[in-house]
Formats: sequence, structure tokens, C-alpha cells
Amino acid sequence: MQIGSLSIISTPIGNLADITFRAIEVLKSVDIILCEDTRVTQKLLNHYEIKKITISYHRHSDEKKVVEIREFLELGKHVALVTDAGTPGICDPGNLLIHKLVESMDTLLIIPIPGVSAVVTALSISGFQADKFLFLGFPPHKKGRQTFFQIVADSSYTVVFYESSHRITKAIAQLVNVLDSSQEVCICRELTKKFESIYRGTINQITTMNILEKGEYVVIIKNKK
Repeated sequence: MQIGSLSIISTPIGNLADITFRAIEVLKSVDIILCEDTRVTQKLLNHYEIKKITISYHRHSDEKKVVEIREFLELGKHVALVTDAGTPGICDPGNLLIHKLVESMDTLLIIPIPGVSAVVTALSISGFQADKFLFLGFPPHKKGRQTFFQIVADSSYTVVFYESSHRITKAIAQLVNVLDSSQEVCICRELTKKFESIYRGTINQITTMNILEKGEYVVIIKNKK
């Protein structure tokens, strides 16, 4: 029997209208949808009146889950992989799943269905040089956090990283410690959502702004001249 296929589908990071026609068509055509959180994905599917089997696959999924997914593909199923928001594999365990499947199924067809990514969305409005940039994901919570911010400071490229609402104030304080006071920063909060906010200025100016500690953040540091 012919092996099935795996579609990697980008979904909106906030505004449900930010999905491609192709992504909707593929979601309607697949047999199974792998979700970071089935409850979150179900909201998107309900919005577009898509009725499909959904199965969870997330950072805590074990090897048994990978075996289950492999069995679906061996039965010839068309499987989709989505995250709660954005592009699978970017700060997401989807890349590990793909790696494991490719190792054991060398004829597996993996199809990218491109769309929204918070990294690119934020860079597009930053005004900073983006032909070369360094993306660092989330800073470590504790161990290695100081080293992380030193890497940010030492980079000659525009740097992008994510941060949570619980640590955004701490992240800004750590940037103050490692950046030149005149270095420009852009912080994007809740991109594409109702309360989207963009904060721009030097790192010193950023510290005087009332940045709400609620939501999801993309932090961009302008490249050194």
C-alpha cells in the first residue's frame, strides 16, 4: 500500500482571517489533523465549518504517539500538522516529529502549506534590516538566560526572540544591562489580535513605556551599524 502524506499547515497567529485559501482546502481534504491543542484548533475548524478527526501532538507527546502517527501514514492517510498559532516547527516540536518520520519513512511525502509566522510578521513592520537576522526562540527561564542576552548584545545582525507575559519585564531589564542605551528595539504584543500593540524606541525609551504584561511578545533588536 502506498504511504500517505504529511501536510505542514500554517494557521493564524490571532486573526482567523489570516489563513490561506490553500490551507483551508487542505484542512478540508485531509483524513486526520494533528494539533498542539485540539481545543484551540477546533475553534479554527468550527469557524470554517471543517469537520475532521483531530489528535493531539505536542511537546509532551511520547514515542507511542509518533508510532501511532506513523501507522496512520502507513495506512495511506493524508495527515495534517498544525500548531495553536503560526508555522509548525518554529519553536514547536513539529520539527522533531518530521525528523523521526523521515528517519523511518524515507519515501514519505511532506508538503509545506505556508502562511503566517510571528517572526516574519514582526520583522515586516519593524523597519529594521531583515535580509539577515538571528532568531533565537524563547530565552531560557533560568539557567543560561544571562548567556542568551549576551548573545543578543554581541550579534551584528538584527535579533528576534519570543517572550511570555510573565517574563517580558525581566527581559527588558536584562536588555538594558547588555545593550547600548541608544540601541533601537521594537516590541510587538498580540500581533493581529484586537489589542495589538507595537512599542518602538531606544532600549532606554522602551523602559519608560507602559508595556502591558499580558499576551504574547516578539522582541526585535536592531542590528549594529
